[in-house]
Amino acid sequence: MLATLATFARLAASDLLGTQPRRGDPETHLLAAEAWLRRAQDQGTDDGVSYGYSIRGGWRPSYRETSGYIATTFFDLAKYRNDASYRERALRICRWLLSVQNRDGSFSNPRYGSSGIVFDTGQDLFGLVRAYEETREAVFRDGAARAADWLVGIADSRDRWTRNEHLNTPHVYNTRTAWALLRMNQVEYSAERERVARANLDWAVSEQQASGFFDQCAFKAGVPPFTHTIAYATRGLLESAELLDEQKYMAAARRCADAALGHVREDGFLPGQITIDGRPAAGYCCLTGNCQFSIIWAKLFDRTADERYRSAVIRALDYVMGCQDIHCPNPDIRGAIKGSQPIWGRYAPMSFPNWPAKFFVDAMLLRRRWP
Repeated sequence: MLATLATFARLAASDLLGTQPRRGDPETHLLAAEAWLRRAQDQGTDDGVSYGYSIRGGWRPSYRETSGYIATTFFDLAKYRNDASYRERALRICRWLLSVQNRDGSFSNPRYGSSGIVFDTGQDLFGLVRAYEETREAVFRDGAARAADWLVGIADSRDRWTRNEHLNTPHVYNTRTAWALLRMNQVEYSAERERVARANLDWAVSEQQASGFFDQCAFKAGVPPFTHTIAYATRGLLESAELLDEQKYMAAARRCADAALGHVREDGFLPGQITIDGRPAAGYCCLTGNCQFSIIWAKLFDRTADERYRSAVIRALDYVMGCQDIHCPNPDIRGAIKGSQPIWGRYAPMSFPNWPAKFFVDAMLLRRRWP
């Protein structure tokens, strides 16, 4: 524990002094993040992926919610690298998820009890759907169907997710859970799933402000949301629009993506929190949000060929690479992505969670397609 405290004290001192790690080329940064994600999976006694490396005790236990969507990244890497070991890692995650799935089909976070959580269940649904598509094993289809059915059943009388959610209130970022339901519909269609997905997507659109940003997008009401949750909401609308061929969802996603674009500095810094009326509300960067918005902008560039999007992707990811230490002799840190820059910023402070690395890899795979 003392060694961990000393490590984070040194990291905080470096950020305070403005000392940046030595940069490499994009491929080296990508490979370092991949290697760190593999180490994160190898930390525990199960096949999930550790929450990450934190001042709170070093490596933390496997995190069900994010393990589900990290599995999809490993499947992608198996194809990109032509490396079957990534596919095996993804399948190990998904089999582990089945072993911890609740009897009702939901997924919980043991830190908060045994009851299923809407958002967590949606993120694990991504992994199970992909595992079935990759293997055609019925066990993955059945687990995914149970999760999707729970998400439909837990919706309220207006088909919205207000129960089994933080503070029992709806959150706009559950557009990402709606997207997961629609992914399940690509395996086997259900009109009920589409109805619930659309209800939550429609509600999200109704919460969009003149600024392009969303109300009800923060973890807690009245707090300016992190770019992490803003990007969750935007990506859910974008991907759902593609699956449903629904222009109003695409328009809402693009409005928010364009609004965020206006906050990217020349060096790629994006403020970690933005108010619903479009004002920057943080002097730190949520590196996860940088990576997630890079994915969104890359996808919009593919649709529009608008160079503003590609420029923002390159700048935002370059900023993240400038914060990523790929030469550190400590393997707990080498290749990881901080929650915040500086490391004491409000989003996941003093930690290297697994999901910034996951979204960094996803974004870099999109960037690598360009000259």
